[in-house]
Amino acid sequence: MPAARRTAVAALVLPLLVLAGCRGGDDNPTASGDLNGKVVVLAASSLTEPFTALGKAFEAEHQGTTVSFSFAASSELATQIEQGAPADVFASASPATMALVSDAGDTAAEPVTFVRNTLEIAVPAGNPGKVTGLDAFADEGLTIALCAPEVPCGAAADKVFTAAKITPKPDTLESDVKATLAKVTLGEVDAALVYKTDVLAAGDKVEGIDFPEAADAVNDYPIAALADAPNPDAAQAFVDLVMSAGGQKVLSEAGFQLP
Repeated sequence: MPAARRTAVAALVLPLLVLAGCRGGDDNPTASGDLNGKVVVLAASSLTEPFTALGKAFEAEHQGTTVSFSFAASSELATQIEQGAPADVFASASPATMALVSDAGDTAAEPVTFVRNTLEIAVPAGNPGKVTGLDAFADEGLTIALCAPEVPCGAAADKVFTAAKITPKPDTLESDVKATLAKVTLGEVDAALVYKTDVLAAGDKVEGIDFPEAADAVNDYPIAALADAPNPDAAQAFVDLVMSAGGQKVLSEAGFQLP
């Protein structure tokens, strides 16, 4: 993990470590010592930074646990669950991909929305392509990256382009939002459409440009413990942490909107 990202994760996790240290052990039903073993969390790639912080806080509070993450496109993770991949928690970047899992009876309870996210134009530092708005994505003279349409960030992009009456001309369609953002940070494209939280996480490597049509494609993020979770108690405890005041603070500071 790059030093800048380690610093960002540390800044996010500190409030939760303080929160965990202030909790009483005996009157907390999921206090340290009551949980143990591995907790496998499948989460949308846009959750990488705050969920990494939450995982560290969870392990600090529950000394016998280890949180293992798999970050990828929500559609890919939903397919893995449908195919029987062992996991405890699923956090998706859209209700549609969560529904693939919950409608099949693979969640232990009704999924709950824990944050929301919106799209933002990402350009390399200095904005060499002189991008000013969404119409740049129809400019064949620019190099453009988008998420593939089957993943949530791609579906959201389709909504904003429809709202803006723009036909985009992407040069590359990427498998998830982090891969799309990487094209910008590496200077391989002039612009990409990613989540606002990913622009924030990238720091000074990219610049973000807001556009009004983003309001037409707000993504709700649902989370649920899985029905066949190998570690069901720890799975629910992790969901509870995400929904707690401390968890919501970490997500808010990472740029997510609270529901």
